[in-house]
Amino acid sequence: MSSIRILKNFLVIARHKSVAAASREIGLTPAAAGQQIQQLEEEIGLELFDRTKRSLSLNTSGRSLIEPIQEIIARYEALGSNLKSDLSGTIVIGALVSSLMGAFGKTLNELKLRYPDLEIKLLAGLSSNFLDQVLEGSIDGAIVTESPFALPQNIQWTELYREPMILITPTLDSKNFTKPSSSKLKLPFIRFERNTWTGHLVDQTIKANKLSIEESMELNSVEAIIELVRQGIGYSIVPKLANIPWGTDRQLAIQKLPGKTIYRKVGLLERKKHNRQNITLAIKQLFLSDN
Repeated sequence: MSSIRILKNFLVIARHKSVAAASREIGLTPAAAGQQIQQLEEEIGLELFDRTKRSLSLNTSGRSLIEPIQEIIARYEALGSNLKSDLSGTIVIGALVSSLMGAFGKTLNELKLRYPDLEIKLLAGLSSNFLDQVLEGSIDGAIVTESPFALPQNIQWTELYREPMILITPTLDSKNFTKPSSSKLKLPFIRFERNTWTGHLVDQTIKANKLSIEESMELNSVEAIIELVRQGIGYSIVPKLANIPWGTDRQLAIQKLPGKTIYRKVGLLERKKHNRQNITLAIKQLFLSDN
């Protein structure tokens, strides 16, 4: 029977949809990683992927094995756990890069200090992409913005913290923009990608505050937007991340919004039943204990 390592590598390859991309994370050559998948398919007696020249994706048989393989790995990693007081094993978590610059970054550090035997694998990405990965079981959970749409019945989202959406401008000479109380700034607006979950909150903020904007560009990185604003290229609406020195940054200013404050709610997205619930519960409890 295939080793636990081969089963783990199967999950990594399924997530990347590319043997070459997955091999870099696994630490094997693409040829060796590909041979492991062939070995697994031969032992099970089923083809698990639909293959093209450039990529491969799980077929129906492959998707049906995700949860059983996760359970096998979880049971293996739980061996001897009754003799340990701490959480151990591996959890794969998707996270918005901006969440690592926010409250989740601090919690992640605390989690590692409390549970040194716990291995946390982080994947950076967008909320909407993580939903598909949680659904297919290629990741155990994700730290994401609250979805503007209804979630599938087997998925749950737990709020962890909130960040107000703020309007930021460069601290340039007053000739570059009008008074902070005005609903129109002379600088071009740098928008967070509108088809993302955070992008929907930007639209809500614009409408709630009746802002008149002149758009110039669209990005899917809060960090990149903040840096462009600091350089004086434009202004933007972003969540107020916890670990940004907003008050002491001489190149950045927070402008008061004329109307309603919209909040970005950040939380843990996970399946309602999965094999890492003891760890996701610990994450949620850390946030509750801080509030």
